[in-house]
Amino acid sequence: MMCNLRLFRERQVGLAALSRLRLPCALNPPDTRQHLRIMSLEVPETSNALFPVASPLADHGEQLAEGSPMRETSYADDVLLDAYSRSVTSAVERVSPSVVNIEVHQAGGRTRSGEERERRGGGSGFVFTPDGLILTNSHVVHDARRIEVTFADGRRMPASAIGDDPASDLAVIRINTNRLNEPGLVAAAFGDSQQLRVGQLAVAIGNPYGFQSTVTAGVVSALGRSLRSYTGRLIDDVIQTDAALNPGNSGGPLVDSTGRVIGVNTATILPAQGICFAIGINTAKFVASRLLRDGRIRRSYIGVSAQTVPIHRRVVRFYDLPKESGALVLSVEEKSPALRAGLHEGDVIIALEGRPVAGVDDLHRLLTDLRVGISCPLTVLRHTEKLQLNIVPEEAK
Repeated sequence: MMCNLRLFRERQVGLAALSRLRLPCALNPPDTRQHLRIMSLEVPETSNALFPVASPLADHGEQLAEGSPMRETSYADDVLLDAYSRSVTSAVERVSPSVVNIEVHQAGGRTRSGEERERRGGGSGFVFTPDGLILTNSHVVHDARRIEVTFADGRRMPASAIGDDPASDLAVIRINTNRLNEPGLVAAAFGDSQQLRVGQLAVAIGNPYGFQSTVTAGVVSALGRSLRSYTGRLIDDVIQTDAALNPGNSGGPLVDSTGRVIGVNTATILPAQGICFAIGINTAKFVASRLLRDGRIRRSYIGVSAQTVPIHRRVVRFYDLPKESGALVLSVEEKSPALRAGLHEGDVIIALEGRPVAGVDDLHRLLTDLRVGISCPLTVLRHTEKLQLNIVPEEAK
């Protein structure tokens, strides 16, 4: 009898303890707000209860409790997202008035009846001076008969080419207007591509497939890439980015988080995703200044056709050559500097003015305008003999 009474009292104490706990509502509470309370359960740190207690979240409008890990994580994500959004939007607002859509009309041959056919193309560009100078890609405006530019506000103006350089795929055009400092002509600010770091924000603005003022964002994926232009020369110090580029983006600006132009969008690898390229703005500034001064980029020329070939290891060791390859001369043009210097087919060029030549690309880099008309020592291998010739490069036409 005493044992039964003790068990009865223990059950009463247990039921009283359970009655003091805040248990969830029934499976089908009458109010939808109670569903929300039950769906977000948490156990207070001060409670030793074995059952979860309803959280303070009463409805959608109420916030999580102060100090809650969920609240802190959500707040941190919101801050990061908001900072990223502010960086992109502020950069776009700063540079988008300078971005233009370029429409080009080119000769497209003749029809069967003999009438001239016209081809239409397009791309992007951006104003970099208040008087209407625009920087774009050479492949956008090369051999253009007529050029028209359209601003983001709908203004449409004719333009003409100042100069283009296919070897660097850059060109400068000017808006044809009698009114200087035309209202709405906002010059984009230039950055410094030498100060870029891999991983920093990159925003591309252009007109892909005719969709004006399209913005894509990504990061600087890599620096110091080399890209071959359609003339065969290498473009150095190219920026790789994963900001999406499409046909029509060519010539548009690639900007950093401050809205300063760090590159000129030029190419993408179509089968791949997120591998796009822009010419560094430092290269663009140099080319643009030469195009404005001379209308072209002066480069030297020696008059050979060559290809990169390896050099036999025994020859490399015997002469202690710094490179294991060179530029094999396939042909020598008539009345060229190479012919006058005594260069023969089959010679391998290994140095120009004391600088190693590991192939055709190195030879292109060394043949700048500074060597036009200046006698330079040219080191070659003829069979297994090392020779030094004197050559006077001419200006390339």
